[in-house]
Amino acid sequence: MRFIIFAAAVLLCTPFALPAKTTGQAPQLISAGAAESTVDAFHAALSRGDAKAAEALLADDALIFEEGGAERSKAEYAAQHLPADIAFSQVVASSLTRRSGAAEGALAWVSSEGRMSGTYKGKAIDRATTETMILRRVGSAWNIVHIHWSSAARQ
Repeated sequence: MRFIIFAAAVLLCTPFALPAKTTGQAPQLISAGAAESTVDAFHAALSRGDAKAAEALLADDALIFEEGGAERSKAEYAAQHLPADIAFSQVVASSLTRRSGAAEGALAWVSSEGRMSGTYKGKAIDRATTETMILRRVGSAWNIVHIHWSSAARQ
């Protein structure tokens, strides 16, 4: 009897003991077109200085990774980095060089690569950029639930 209880405990505590799906089929990914439109709308809002429009595209529980730090909600991002991101986006040009993404059910991911160039606070900017956004569909709209931004000086 002890062996059965032990075996049951091991199975219950081991997340990989049983497969999550039994169909044997890979998840069906669909185009992330509508989610990509939300990503583009977010960047457009930043570029035109519209904080309210940018905030409206973020989920309340959004997690933003930027410059080695994390903001763990829309409210925290709005109070901390959003004003600086708007100021930066209004004067430094960004271009998209590559994008991919997919959606499955109510979740989508969009990854983008690009370049930023211009002058900000008297400093020349020329950086390669990468961005990953994860979005959740609520009704017919997509909300951004996670952003991860990274950039490096171009060589």
